[in-house]
Amino acid sequence: MSEAPLMPKATAVWLVENTSLTFDQVAEFCKLHPLEVKGIADGEVAAGIKGHDPITSGQLLREEIERGEKNTNYHLRIAPPKVRLPPPKKTRGARYTPLSRRQDRPNAILWLVRNHPELKDAQIMRLVGTTKTTLQAIRDRTHWNSSTLTPMDPVTLALCTQIDLDFEVNKAAKDRPAVAEERGQTLAPAEATTSRARPVTEEEVFGSSSKARHNDDEDDLDLTSVFSNMRGGRHDEDEE
Repeated sequence: MSEAPLMPKATAVWLVENTSLTFDQVAEFCKLHPLEVKGIADGEVAAGIKGHDPITSGQLLREEIERGEKNTNYHLRIAPPKVRLPPPKKTRGARYTPLSRRQDRPNAILWLVRNHPELKDAQIMRLVGTTKTTLQAIRDRTHWNSSTLTPMDPVTLALCTQIDLDFEVNKAAKDRPAVAEERGQTLAPAEATTSRARPVTEEEVFGSSSKARHNDDEDDLDLTSVFSNMRGGRHDEDEE
C-alpha cells in the first residue's frame, strides 16, 4: 500500500481500541512503526488523540478489517476514493537564466523597451527573467550601468525563443486599443470608376452633335423633295 490514511495516528488509535488487528497490520496500514503502535496500545503514545473511524470516512471497508482479523498475514488495503480529483496543473516557474547570460539581460531589456514599447512589464519579466526593480531602472535610465548598455535581441542572446517573443508581442497587440489612422485623399476604387452604364441610344454613343446632323440631313432631304415636286408641277402647266 502506497497511500496513508488521513490522520494516521488517530486512525491507529481507533483500530487498536476497536479491532483485534495485530500491531504490524495497524502499523503497515497507518504508515507507522510497530513500536509506535505498541506505545499507543500501552497508552504511552498519542494519549490525548481521539480515535478516528476509517470506516465512516470511507478510507477502510469493514470487510477488509474482518479479513485482517481472520488472517494475521493479510495486508489491509485502503478503499478507493469515491471522487476522483483532477491532477494539479503544473505552473510555469520563473525562467532560469544561465550564469554566462545574466550579464546580458540589461541589454536585452533595453532592446525590448525600445523596439516593443507595447510590451507590459510582466511580459518583459517573463521573457528575460528579470525583476521589476531592474526593469524600472533601465526604463528610467537610473541603472548603474546605463552608460554602457547596448540594445541586443534577447533571441540572439538565447534568453528566450522567437516563439515566446512573437507570442508576447501578438498578445500585447491584441490588448492595445485600435487607433483610427488619418488618411489623405486617395484614388477611387476601380469598381466605382468602371461601373458606368453602357450607352444605349445614338445620342449617348455619338453625342448631341450627331443628332443635329441627322436632323439637318432630314431637312435637306425634305427641301429637295419639295423643290422637285414644285418643278414637276410647273412643267405640267407649260405643256397645257
